[in-house]
Amino acid sequence: MRAEQITEPVAYHAEGPVWSERWGGLRWLDMLAGDILSLTDNGDIARRHISDVVAAIRPRSQGGAVIGIERGFALENADGSLRRLDELWTDDQVRMNEGSCDPDGRFYCGSMSRDKRPGAGALYRLDPDLSVRVVLDTVTISNGLEWTRDGSRAYYNDTATYSVSVFDYDSTAGLTNRRVFVDLSAEGKRPDGLTVDEQGGVWVALSNGSAVRRYTSDGVLDEVIEMPVKKVTACTFGGRQLDQLFITTSREGIEPGTDPLAGSLFRAFTGVRGLPAREFDG
Repeated sequence: MRAEQITEPVAYHAEGPVWSERWGGLRWLDMLAGDILSLTDNGDIARRHISDVVAAIRPRSQGGAVIGIERGFALENADGSLRRLDELWTDDQVRMNEGSCDPDGRFYCGSMSRDKRPGAGALYRLDPDLSVRVVLDTVTISNGLEWTRDGSRAYYNDTATYSVSVFDYDSTAGLTNRRVFVDLSAEGKRPDGLTVDEQGGVWVALSNGSAVRRYTSDGVLDEVIEMPVKKVTACTFGGRQLDQLFITTSREGIEPGTDPLAGSLFRAFTGVRGLPAREFDG
């Protein structure tokens, strides 16, 4: 399976695509530029600057969005105005790096050190009452996080572990019983963003592997989307039928003049549908 390029290289480090009818379609991030990108119906791209870093975004049930920014969270209101919440730390060498919402309307975003120092990050949870707690510590590069259709399991990538983890989940206990879902260490592949389809398949972007892979709920590789760029960062299902897989790519650290399509947005028709984006209830 191959993906088609649908934009020029419009981002330096594209990440975090999310489709929501609430905001009219696809948004994704030029993370290190601090910009949110939107794809309009006629194929144009709108860009809005938010912060020094914009790490993750999800729709809010009351309209607008919840956003992970460099050292914490921000709320976009339905009218487009922005409210920054209190910073969670002061060290400017640590920044937020990816997130998602759980089945109970809580927003998670994980952090990492800019120099990728082992164990310097954590996974934070923003509750609807705007309280924050750490749900996972000693993380190195917190990346993809998504729940199954029934909400009983969640998949998570700490990229530096070269593996995809799976947790059990319930509303009270949260994320528990972490174990390895897929081990990529023998191949040296680095899992980045991920998403889950309606059949339980887990789609994993490989940040050094020129591909997106689908694993069954048993952890068996059963599909590969070959990409014409090296650094594949994240993926999400979108379109009105949730039958298109949108894929982001990066040119961070790429030598000038090489990998010319890096930073473009791609799309693949996979034959399966995704799940609607879960919303933040705060």
